[in-house]
Amino acid sequence: MTTATVTAELLTVPQVMARLKLGRSKVYDLIRSHRLVSIKIDGARRIPAHAVTDFVLGQIEEAA
Repeated sequence: MTTATVTAELLTVPQVMARLKLGRSKVYDLIRSHRLVSIKIDGARRIPAHAVTDFVLGQIEEAA
């Protein structure tokens, strides 16, 4: 196993809501259904920016 340095911008739920133009409950639904990757840091939910990009690209592929 190799060690890689990961630099990821972590977004709050309100930031993801703004980027995706979705409501709070919809963002949490996506997290609960594992369609949007997130992590918890001492009780604070954070979503890597790349996870939002991956979600959008997946939605585009599904629509095509």
